[in-house]
Order: sequence, then C-alpha cells, then structure tokens
Amino acid sequence: MPETPHIVSDVMTRTVVAVGRDAPFKEIVRTMEQRRVSAMPVLEGEGRVVGVVSEADLLPKEEFRDSDPTPVEERRRRSDVVRAGAVTAGDLMSRPAVTIHSDATLAQAARIMAVRRVKRLPVVDESAMLQGIVSRSDLLKVFLRPDEDIEEEVRRTVVSYLFPAFSHAIHVNVHEGVVTLRGNIRDTSLVPVAVRLIRAVEGVVGVEPQLTGESTPTTGSSDTS
Repeated sequence: MPETPHIVSDVMTRTVVAVGRDAPFKEIVRTMEQRRVSAMPVLEGEGRVVGVVSEADLLPKEEFRDSDPTPVEERRRRSDVVRAGAVTAGDLMSRPAVTIHSDATLAQAARIMAVRRVKRLPVVDESAMLQGIVSRSDLLKVFLRPDEDIEEEVRRTVVSYLFPAFSHAIHVNVHEGVVTLRGNIRDTSLVPVAVRLIRAVEGVVGVEPQLTGESTPTTGSSDTS
C-alpha cells in the first residue's frame, strides 16, 4: 500500500515571527517589513496563539486616514472601521486564529487554506501553543520531489501491490511529476484503483494510465466433414 502521506510537521517552518497582543501598530509594520512577512501570529502568555494580524488588517488605517467612513461603510465593514482606529495587535488581529495541528496531512492543510481563504496557518499543539507555521509555499515543497523517488515508490507500493504477477511487465515512467504506466494486465478494472493510489503518492502531479487488458488467444476448430 502507499506510504503514509507527509504531514504538516514535515514541511512547516519552526522559527516563527510573532508578536504579543500588546504590540503597537508601528512595531507590527516594522516587524513585517524587516522580516519580510505579510502576517504574524499574535501570542499571549507563554506562546498561546490568540489571533493573526496581517497586512489586510493594517490597511484600513490608511484607507480611512483622511476621511470618515460613510454610514453604509459603517454597517457593511464594521470590522474594518474598528481596525482603522486600532493601535495594538490585540485590537487589529483576526480572531479566533485559523490554526492546524502538526500531525494533519498536507491535503487537510490545503483544504483549510482554500475554504478559509488564508495563505498560512499557525501550527499549534492541543493547548494552542505555537509550534510553527505552514504556508502555501510549504505545501508545494512536495512537488520538488525527484522523479526517480516517485518512480521507485510507485513501483514498490502501487504496481507491486496491485499487479504482483505483472509488475515486471509494467513500465513506469515519471517526468516532471507526471506518472505514465504502460503494459498489459489481466484485470483492467484495477486501473482506476491504481490511478487513485498513485495520485496519493507525494509529489505526483498527474497520472496517465496506458494499461491494456491481456489478450487471450482463442483456439479454433476445423470442420473436416
């Protein structure tokens, strides 16, 4: 069977730029500029994540700097109007923070980012203590896996598992993460299963199955009458 998928702890960044909830506005901007990050976890106590402050949370102060919000903006963008007057991370941050645990799979992390429309997730333990951070670019690191490694895993965990009697006759080629299978097999109903298992292999970009059913010769009889 395919190996256990990579998890968040395999790719996350363990050294995290963070701020306390009392950090002033200018310190947040300065830290983002110096450390070249666009968002930071906000911590309290010994490192418990209570929110995230991003560039988007800071922009309302500039947007409403020289004009007051209209009554419509007051109603529709109440949170942005509040942030325009905020001066500390605790007032600026988005909360509760969207977080993830280190043992979550990369697929789970990607799904949370897509659904919650965030670019990064603080990684926390069961007590919400910060352990690291995982970003979109971290999730894409699996696609840097060498083609040779992918080919070896596909042969060992998929081809040999599904087609033990035919594994020697199945050609596996991987180019730029795209896996191509060629050869003859007895049971073509297993092809969709093979495709699904190969897609689960870390680093696979696509699968092109070119497997055909094993032809069985027929024996004819002649009529001599």
